[in-house]
Amino acid sequence: MTGFYIKKLIIFILLLLSWELLFATDNADSLKQSPIAMIRQVDSLKKQLQLTVADSLKGALYTQIASQYLKFDTIRNKKLRYEYQEAAISNTMSAIHYYSRFNDTTGLRISFDNLAKVYHAQKKYPQAKWFILQSNTLAREKNDRPNIINSLLELASIKSDIKDYTLAMRDLNEALQLSSKNHLPQLESRVQLGYAMLYTSMKNPVKSAIALKRHLAIDDSIKKAEEALLAARIRTADSSQQVKKKDYMNSSRGPYIARYSAKPGTLPFLSLSSF
Repeated sequence: MTGFYIKKLIIFILLLLSWELLFATDNADSLKQSPIAMIRQVDSLKKQLQLTVADSLKGALYTQIASQYLKFDTIRNKKLRYEYQEAAISNTMSAIHYYSRFNDTTGLRISFDNLAKVYHAQKKYPQAKWFILQSNTLAREKNDRPNIINSLLELASIKSDIKDYTLAMRDLNEALQLSSKNHLPQLESRVQLGYAMLYTSMKNPVKSAIALKRHLAIDDSIKKAEEALLAARIRTADSSQQVKKKDYMNSSRGPYIARYSAKPGTLPFLSLSSF
């Protein structure tokens, strides 16, 4: 095996390991809630829905119910996973009914995102694409840059799955421009991961590895910045406590006040009196 192919193999293995770690972390977080706890939560939300008189609150409750079923990616059983997906769709459609009545564009955008996720997982690409485009339109109307970027990332992923690589690249390029220009490093990191996955689909492991390296570098810089900020806050808190302690000790109203008194013909003695 030549050096060139060995290098390609190493890059591919690194990509697989990185993605496996990323998805394992996501799944670990989503599995914190057991199926029994999820069912109880759904039952509780359904009871709230039955007792809720105000229609303006029902859309959010349906969305909360749908969010429980949106954890379908943690279910291994195909039949049960499909049932979760269909329940997520049904409850989201009910939420849209109420959001539309009250012109709640934020609720509608979230609902469109959720439907795009389910239909994408079911490989119903036309439906997934249509709903994420609706989400993108609502985000653009509000100039909501983070959610414009999120919708572009999902759109690029859908287009990559249907091998529409040119348009997927265009969406990622716009997402990169927006995240970089608006100083959104977490989203810029996700964009680079999107590039890595797209280049892998295009069978270009070299560019995929470069994008993955950028993704990891951005994440590392974010972590260092967060650690530096935390350290600065700790130093500020410690400094503030030291100042308060010093002022307290120098105050005449400390926990104990030292008083000297003396009687004629005796040495002064120290008495402690509480304030």
